[in-house]
Amino acid sequence: MANLIKLRKGLDINLKGKAAAEVVAVKEPGFYTLCPDDFTGVTPKVVVKEQEYVMAGGPLFVDKNHPEVKFVSPVSGVVTSVERGARRKVMSITVQAATEQDFEEFGKKSVAALDGAAVKEMLLNAGLFAFIRQRPYDVVADPTVAPRAIFVSAFDTNPLAPEFELALSGEEANFQTGLDALAKMAKTYLSISVNQKSPALTQAKNVEVTVFDGPHPAGNVGVQINHIAPVNKGETVWTIDPQAVIFIGRLFNTGHVDFTRTVAVTGSEVLKPAYVKLKVGALLTGVFENNVTKDKALRYISGNVLTGKQISANGYLGAFHSQVTVIPEGNDVHEMLGWIMPRFNDFSTSRSYFSWMMCKKKEYVLDARVKGGERHMIMSNEYDHVLPMDILPEYLIKAIIAGDIDRMEALGIYEVAPEDFALCEFVCSSKMELQRIVRDGLDMLRREMC
Repeated sequence: MANLIKLRKGLDINLKGKAAAEVVAVKEPGFYTLCPDDFTGVTPKVVVKEQEYVMAGGPLFVDKNHPEVKFVSPVSGVVTSVERGARRKVMSITVQAATEQDFEEFGKKSVAALDGAAVKEMLLNAGLFAFIRQRPYDVVADPTVAPRAIFVSAFDTNPLAPEFELALSGEEANFQTGLDALAKMAKTYLSISVNQKSPALTQAKNVEVTVFDGPHPAGNVGVQINHIAPVNKGETVWTIDPQAVIFIGRLFNTGHVDFTRTVAVTGSEVLKPAYVKLKVGALLTGVFENNVTKDKALRYISGNVLTGKQISANGYLGAFHSQVTVIPEGNDVHEMLGWIMPRFNDFSTSRSYFSWMMCKKKEYVLDARVKGGERHMIMSNEYDHVLPMDILPEYLIKAIIAGDIDRMEALGIYEVAPEDFALCEFVCSSKMELQRIVRDGLDMLRREMC
C-alpha cells in the first residue's frame, strides 16, 4: 500500500471559472513560439535562420553551456521570426505550421531493452530532456550530473488547476512508458492525490507511489520532495511534470515528438471554461476569441494566477503550462470608502472581511490588483501557516535579501523553488515579490557555485 502523507498547513483559494470536465475543439493555431526564458538557466544559441524549414522535433536552439541539450520545434513548418531584445538576447522563435506535418524520425524503442545512458541520449536527441528540471536552483537539468532521484507530481493544487486524470485518459500506456524511462535513469517517485483513483496512477509500476492529502501547496513537487527525501547540499534531484512524462512515453512508443498537452482554459472571465488540446507554444488567439467577457480590462495568464506568466490575448502557451487563465485586471475598480465596506465577496486569509463567515465552497472573483504598496517586511509568521516545509521561510527570505550565502544554505535554499513561495507571496502583508526574491537568490547561489 502506498505511503500516505497528510498536510495541514496551506490554503486553498476557491476561484470562479473552473474548467468543465470536457475537451472542446479549437481551430489549429497556425503559429507556435518557443521562448528561451521559459527554460530557466539556459543560455540559448539559435541553430536555425528565418525562412528555414524545420521538422517537428527539429532543433531551434541549444544551450551554449551544454550543446547536447536541444530545444525543438513542436511542429514542422517555416521559421517566420527570431526575435531578439536588448544586447541581442533571444526572446522567441516562431514557426508557422505546415499543412502537412513532417516528423523527425527517432525510431521506436523498447525501454526495457535500454539502460539509463541510452534513455538519456534518446531524450537529449529528441529535445525532451529540456522538460526536466533540477533541484537545487530550479533550472533545466544538467545532463552531466547524475541525479539521486526523480520526482513526478501527478496532481496540481493551484487555483483552478487542471485535473491530470482527464489528460491521462487514453494516454495510460504512454504515461507508464515515460515512468519506465525515468526509472532507468534514477529512482523515481510518483506523488498522487488522495482523490485520484486511476489505476495508471495508484498501480504505477517501477516507481515509488506516495499519496498526499491536504490543501495547496500539497501538489507542489518541492513540498513533496521535502516530505519524502529532502535535498541536501551536494545532492541533485530531477523533477518533471506529468504531461511531459506522457511526451516521453509517446517518443519511445511512436518514435516521434508529440508535444500535445491537455490544457485547462479557466478563470472568471472565460465564458465556457473547458479543456482543449494544444501543442507547446501554441498561439492562443483562437482559444480566447469569443470566449471571454468584453466589458472590462482583462489579465491573460499562461499558467495559474499564482505562478503563471502574463501574456496578451494573442500570446502563446508556455512550455511548462497546462493551464491558461483570464481574470479581471481591476484597474477600473474605485476604492472610495472600500475599506469600511463589509466585503462579503472579497477573499481574505484573515477575518478582516465578513467573507470568512461564508461557506467554504463559495467561489470568488479576484482581480490582478496588489491592493497596497511594498513596505518593510513584517515578521508575523504568516508564511509558516501556508508553507508545509521543514524550513524557516521568513528567515530564508531575509538571508536572500541580505545576500548571505552561508545563511541561505543553512536555511534550506537548496530545497526550494520560486513556486513554493507563491502562496506566501499571496498572503504577504508586506506585498513583497517573494518569487522574484527566491529566483534572485537561487541565481546568486548558482553563480557562486559554478
